[in-house]
Amino acid sequence: MEEKTTRWRLILGQDTKALENISLNEQQSVMDYALSAIYDENTTKNNGSKKAGLGSSAPNLAKWLTDVRTFFPEDVVSIIQSDAIERKGLTKLLFEPETLKNVKPDISMVGILMALKGQIPEKSKETARQLVKEVVDEIMKRMEQDLRRAVTGALNRKAHSPISNFASTDWKKTINRNLKNYDIKSKRLIPEKFYFFERTQKQKNWTIILDIDQSGSMSDSIIYSSVMGSIFASMPSLNTHVVAFDTQVTDLTEVCRQDPVDMLFGIQLGGGTDINKSVTYCQTLIENPKKTMFILISDLYEGGVRAGLLRRLSQMYEEGVKVMVLLALSDRGKPDYDEKLGKEISKLGIPCFACTPDRLPELVEAALKNHNLKKFETSSNQQI
Repeated sequence: MEEKTTRWRLILGQDTKALENISLNEQQSVMDYALSAIYDENTTKNNGSKKAGLGSSAPNLAKWLTDVRTFFPEDVVSIIQSDAIERKGLTKLLFEPETLKNVKPDISMVGILMALKGQIPEKSKETARQLVKEVVDEIMKRMEQDLRRAVTGALNRKAHSPISNFASTDWKKTINRNLKNYDIKSKRLIPEKFYFFERTQKQKNWTIILDIDQSGSMSDSIIYSSVMGSIFASMPSLNTHVVAFDTQVTDLTEVCRQDPVDMLFGIQLGGGTDINKSVTYCQTLIENPKKTMFILISDLYEGGVRAGLLRRLSQMYEEGVKVMVLLALSDRGKPDYDEKLGKEISKLGIPCFACTPDRLPELVEAALKNHNLKKFETSSNQQI
């Protein structure tokens, strides 16, 4: 009973009259201070007096962050950090290296640093980059193996029985393996089996174009999409293009091939949205429509020409491009998006849905195998 009462005391805060006489031990007092600094309306405790906020000094914030990470589970830490930014306006304090070192690296914190990257002072840039890299590395571990397996499985599904093609014959191997079948009488080598080079190792099989909306609300999707693009770009069987847009279009393909962290810092969150302009550019990257996958990652709040966007998406689809629209690529719940435009796109035969990173490999494999992607489309705005 006492433990439950103490829990309620910590949840409801210092100003709860009914529980104000509950005594807290040293650890619980630290937890109480950490919570009250963010969630009590006007007060935090300091030597028996009351004052507003966490204070403005970076060392105070660094200690607070350390306490939060020490006494709360990881998922709770992420929520408290995000609430601290939103409720107390602590973004500028994150520019201090000693503060950043105590921040729990998570996807929401990366989004905040991306949005504020132009304001980060030189002394904090490397610390901020390391924080972003830690999150990117974790996402890479989560996605890379399954995504590579999905692409390899789709493109090399005939690897053990290659298609007989004269141009791809491995003559040296074929002759060596069939020497036992040499017919002395006719002086001819009669091959029992032909061997072929694996053509997927010599050419790009598919072109994948990622077209990423830079809207501030898309920050989680941008981070996951950047890692996805980096994985695709590292695969020799894929010709990968990564494009980001607001009202302007930026081709990030070369940056993505080098480092997804650099790519994230090259993205400018916020601004307007001209999807049609970006799709127009992406059309110029298509050489073989039937071997091209176009993935638009956007909440579809179009500030450009909607009719032009629908026309261009329809053209791609009719030409044989595997077109899909991801309203979100994240672990969050239902995405916020323009439902009317989403329905119009869906009527074109183009699947339009949100997707979690864990389901992405299945989706990509199905597209490369030329399966109907409409089966992935769920009702309304739910995620697969």
